[in-house]
Amino acid sequence: MTPRIALVLGARVAPDGTPSAALRRRVAHAISLYQAGQVGRLILSGGAFDGAPAEATVMADLCRAAGLPAAALIQEPKARNTRENFTCARPLLGAETALVVVTDRYHARRARLAAGGLGLSLRLSCPPAPDLAWHQYLKLAAREAVASLWYALRYGLSWGLLGRFSGSR
Repeated sequence: MTPRIALVLGARVAPDGTPSAALRRRVAHAISLYQAGQVGRLILSGGAFDGAPAEATVMADLCRAAGLPAAALIQEPKARNTRENFTCARPLLGAETALVVVTDRYHARRARLAAGGLGLSLRLSCPPAPDLAWHQYLKLAAREAVASLWYALRYGLSWGLLGRFSGSR
């Protein structure tokens, strides 16, 4: 029995339904986790933007094309950001609280911050990104550093994380 569930965080899909390189990387990595028996189900999380199909739908298509059974796939097509990936997926977990979160390394810190306060035990699993040139990676990492700071300030206050540093807890 494989108790873990992988939550695969969405990434951009073009209006014609073409998945971005990041989405392809994440899905391929989640498929390999499933095929290796490290997870038993995949929650595919991501909504629709700019007339494109929902990220979850495109991810499910990629998984089925790779031979994964429909019973192993749970689509969550409403999330529009990293925090919503977790809040929308939470009800789909039932009693399960142990998650493997699949996202890119540059996005991992923000994903961990977004999951905070939801009572989840998570392990990050990041695919290699040989298709990213160093300057692309630096640009994405800089963007994520700013977004992570925003998440820490916005959600950290509501979780009481910053209160620990001020001595109020």
